[in-house]
Amino acid sequence: MSELLDSANQDRTSVELFAGGGGLAMAVARAGFRPLLLNEVAKWACETLVANGAKPYDIEGERPPIPTPGERPPLLRGDVAKAEFDHLVGLVDVLAGGPPCQPFSLGGTGRGDEDHRNGFPHMFRAVREMRPKVVICENVRGLLRQSFAPYFEYIKRELTLPFEQRREGGSWHEHDTRLRELIDKDGGLPDERYDVQHFAVNAADYGVPQIRNRVILVAFRRDLGVDMKRFEELVKPQFSEASLYASMADGTYWDRHPEVPRKVQERVMERLPQQTLPSAVDQKPAWRTLRDAVNGIDGQRTLPPIPIEYLDRKERFLGGFTDHVGWPDARIYKGHTPNELDRPAKTVKAGVHGVPGGESVVALDDGSHRYMSVRETARVMTFPDTWTLAGSRGEKMRQLGNAVPVLLGHAFAEAVAKILGEAEKPT
Repeated sequence: MSELLDSANQDRTSVELFAGGGGLAMAVARAGFRPLLLNEVAKWACETLVANGAKPYDIEGERPPIPTPGERPPLLRGDVAKAEFDHLVGLVDVLAGGPPCQPFSLGGTGRGDEDHRNGFPHMFRAVREMRPKVVICENVRGLLRQSFAPYFEYIKRELTLPFEQRREGGSWHEHDTRLRELIDKDGGLPDERYDVQHFAVNAADYGVPQIRNRVILVAFRRDLGVDMKRFEELVKPQFSEASLYASMADGTYWDRHPEVPRKVQERVMERLPQQTLPSAVDQKPAWRTLRDAVNGIDGQRTLPPIPIEYLDRKERFLGGFTDHVGWPDARIYKGHTPNELDRPAKTVKAGVHGVPGGESVVALDDGSHRYMSVRETARVMTFPDTWTLAGSRGEKMRQLGNAVPVLLGHAFAEAVAKILGEAEKPT
């Protein structure tokens, strides 16, 4: 059964905008929130969500019904600018989403507020119409660049007072001045004001076998009386780079991977940084590596190797796995170096071959290299093997590159669930 349907009988609720291939939606569902609505505009991402349990509705058609426990969550297909959410007022615990990152990413145009793809205004409108208890937004670390710092602080102030709307035709600078004044005066009703915090995170610190630097915004409605310091404690990094090196040094990492040739182990050990090992008091589980992902984490089966004669674009269901297809013509050169098996993977990006840096290539123990399969990439994003991805190889890789790693999203959604439970306990 789909993970979206697995959550269909839960009491807490969620709405997901910019749902993409479903990483954050899956994470929120795993944390105990039943999806009342999903929204996405990209055709193949919509097909993926439908294949995993969502019921499709077109945005130009009738408004989707609010699902009762046990029913399939509705997927509103189309431009979020045309969506209406006022029928969900008072029913939503968590509003989540990853507004399009191109306006703020190094790979995009970097136009920020001026870019028509900026999804934050639609998130704020949804907040006004739904009045959710909590908002979770994920985006690229580019939002924290010095050139975007003033606008990022403005985004946080908008989320603090989402009901104080920007004047039509007015600049964000003018609106920001007004928001600053109101926040300084502690303005806004408690049920129309949010306490906002942002977190600069590396997904590897949350059990994801990938170096992926992102920023996560979390906002709790003020009338809930949430202890933000308590939340910050719950979302502190949970895995450690130093612990990975320590496990290699003491041999426990290699004990998990007895198939690794001794000469490969020695080569990896020669490149380990000289640093202080984690203390016994503060020791966390080790960062997970690409080899961990291929061999299976959290109960997954090991992915079989892809023989060189199978690098021919043909699906063979090796070991019974879908999307574990060999792809030819991978190259490595200066500035385009491959992933190493005994490190977390490089950041998965929304492309197949055209992305820079060799993010979709892996170096193997025998000295050869090849493109990573879609299934391997999905594991690096901590998607379960049961999650169906729709479209061509390129479309699947694009969905994965745009997604939130499931374990990263789950760490924050689970902390939100715990904080809500504590805030709502009778005193």
